[in-house]
Amino acid sequence: MSDVGGVSSGHLRSFIERIERLEEEKAAVAEQMRDVFAEAKGTGFDVKTIRQVLKIRKMETQERVEQEELLDLYLAALGMASGEAEAA
Repeated sequence: MSDVGGVSSGHLRSFIERIERLEEEKAAVAEQMRDVFAEAKGTGFDVKTIRQVLKIRKMETQERVEQEELLDLYLAALGMASGEAEAA
């Protein structure tokens, strides 16, 4: 192992190789996720809605409640709240 300009080539190589392995694992996981989404779609589920559910499940309860309240408020302000008849 040598130092070039104060940089340990062995140490640097170790970081680079670890990152490359992680990138390979990430690509494999992404492929598996695509397969699961395709399977869900094939059984009749809406993938866009599943992605939204996943996003919501990651949120803290209070954050989710605040977003839902704001969405309801904005929809009501635009006359789009559920239960309202659209003006034609």
